[in-house]
Amino acid sequence: LGVTEMAQRVADELAFSLTKTDSLSLVNRAQARAAARGVGYTGSLNLTLAEARDLGAAIGCDFFITGEAQTLRRTSSARPVYFESYASLFFVSARTGKLILWDQPDAEAATPEEAERILSEQLRARFDRYVEALHKAQRDERQEKLAALERDGDAIIIEEAPEEDSPAAASFRPPHPFRRLRPAYTAAAARVEAEATVDVLVEIDAEGEVQNIEVIRWAGYGLNESVAETVRRMHFRPAMRDGAPVPVRFLLRYNFRRPVKQTG
Repeated sequence: LGVTEMAQRVADELAFSLTKTDSLSLVNRAQARAAARGVGYTGSLNLTLAEARDLGAAIGCDFFITGEAQTLRRTSSARPVYFESYASLFFVSARTGKLILWDQPDAEAATPEEAERILSEQLRARFDRYVEALHKAQRDERQEKLAALERDGDAIIIEEAPEEDSPAAASFRPPHPFRRLRPAYTAAAARVEAEATVDVLVEIDAEGEVQNIEVIRWAGYGLNESVAETVRRMHFRPAMRDGAPVPVRFLLRYNFRRPVKQTG
């Protein structure tokens, strides 16, 4: 969760709560940090599924928590000086690499000590929800695995969009949106000036309608949901293979940058 004193306190509080949960066991934190450094992890909160799986495999866990926590001095027209403490928490499945939960409790107060005290209370109040999210992810992953085995023989083959300069692209026309929509940069992202890239694999049918969306590079701050909601509203000219419409799976990438502040 970072190297600041605030981040260490939040990590300690989460770890302490986890050790009191009979249904979960905690990997040694020092060993986990060493394993993460060993695979080159430097604290990114914008991982691909493969990167997250590799990190989880190095740690040797089913789930891991990463994020950041800070106490910041703020000013506003209504309150000349106040302090905000927040913790951005990313709960990640090591098996799938998926971001199963993102949460950002925050607290404001006249002093940094009071803001941090209120944040600690919020974390304790939310802990049961975090544990339930981990248990639900375990159940969902088991069900997904069973469902995949059951439909394996009946799976519909969906073509991957070929690279532009590949031989397979010669008779292929990629899908094209009738209207390009831009996902919103969320208030949660703006609050911490987050910059991130969200990649999604989109499946569309032969009519050009979106059938499935899979986030393969996640970001938190509500940006994944913003992208998914936007893509679901889009309609496409279908992909064509040898002049006939075909279902296809293709990548869409959205880069989020903090808005430039207007001056003057």
